[in-house]
Amino acid sequence: MSSTMKALVSCYVPAQRFVRAASLPVAPPAAAQRRLWSSSSSSQNKPRPSLLRHLSSKIKATGPISVAEYMREVLTNPVTGYYVRNNMLGPEGDFITSPEISQIFGELLGVWVISEWMGAGSPKQLQLVELGPGKGSLASDVLRVFAQLRPVLGDASVSLHMVEVSPALSQLQAKTLTGNQHQEVETEDELVYRRGETGTGLLVSWYHRLDDVPKGFSIFLAHEFFDALPIHKFQRTDKGWREVMVDIDPEQPDQLRFVVTPSPTLASSTLVQADELRDHVEVCAEAGVVIQQLARRITEDGGAALIADYGHDGTKTDTFRGFKGHQLHDVLASPGSADLTADVDFSYLRWVAGGGVACLGPVSQRTFLKNMGIDTRLQVLLRNCTDPSTRKQLISSYDVLTNPAKMGERFHFFSLLHHSRLTKPRTPEGLKLEKKRSPAPLPVAGFTQLTFS
Repeated sequence: MSSTMKALVSCYVPAQRFVRAASLPVAPPAAAQRRLWSSSSSSQNKPRPSLLRHLSSKIKATGPISVAEYMREVLTNPVTGYYVRNNMLGPEGDFITSPEISQIFGELLGVWVISEWMGAGSPKQLQLVELGPGKGSLASDVLRVFAQLRPVLGDASVSLHMVEVSPALSQLQAKTLTGNQHQEVETEDELVYRRGETGTGLLVSWYHRLDDVPKGFSIFLAHEFFDALPIHKFQRTDKGWREVMVDIDPEQPDQLRFVVTPSPTLASSTLVQADELRDHVEVCAEAGVVIQQLARRITEDGGAALIADYGHDGTKTDTFRGFKGHQLHDVLASPGSADLTADVDFSYLRWVAGGGVACLGPVSQRTFLKNMGIDTRLQVLLRNCTDPSTRKQLISSYDVLTNPAKMGERFHFFSLLHHSRLTKPRTPEGLKLEKKRSPAPLPVAGFTQLTFS
């Protein structure tokens, strides 16, 4: 491990809270690879007939709808969408994510952010932007690292920017990050819809869209964000690529079914790459738009993006799934009552990012966290912990995050960087005067195999 990374990982003060207060339930069956530790109340198990009626009416009026449109309605419909509910996160909700399992996860991502800020030359401005911040746990852990490493940040202007479409979740995030020090912005022409201030005086702003976040050097975090974006599904046929759509089952009018279009659609004609070898492909056009936005901002203003999600590198085919109550759930049954997801195709993200930015990964979560020094951090916490129960939870959460049979190999990390981040400074040409040796770029934490020296 480099001296810089070793110092960052081990020097910040061990926090009083080692793991989340929630106990870790038993892992689900091996087939349930999307969400770990789901739970649902009896009320959540009830069908959402109003959303089904809404979808049926739309299909009767306009014909079969794309999987992307179906997924968008199910997850984000402003009345009955799955993400409109405010209780799907945490031990009492429908799933628990890595930041909820252990604070070490968020702390190491905080170290990554500071490492990349330093690798960019320690600019005077640092905007931390999180896409889909959940309960705010990840941002909270990152900001705690910022506070503990404030001397490293020096006089840099640091601010937090949350891109969140759910009003209910934004309130939950604000409570986590600012307590009661936040308020809604009522002016219609304001891009910010909520503002707050953390206990350390750091300003926090909420936006509905990434484009609304102010320009400037930014480091973007997207944890379990892309896998919830709507996908199009395509099937190779004897007549070429055709799109898979959602239709009403004519034999059971109260149920939905998948159908394949008899002729090409605009999506099937434009989204499938010409050299595609798979017979079934899922393409997330919205993810492509977000990646291009991130790439443009990084190219123009500097910074980096770290994406952490379930995914693959262009190898899988049908990954569209629903999850409810620890089990796989039929994606077309009781729309709005279960989480819908599809693995992120990182090869597609790399392709749409283009040549304007450098792409690293994907690497497994196990590889990334070990490269970040999770073993070192765990030993620091264990040395400072004497409570047997807490020590047991520390070891258990470490196992969940890194064990290949749990989250270690299912979760992957992918990064977008400014090209200058990986380029060694050029040696000036001209007279052969004595010069100081130009430093080589810092290795990119998490994506580089670091060793103790």
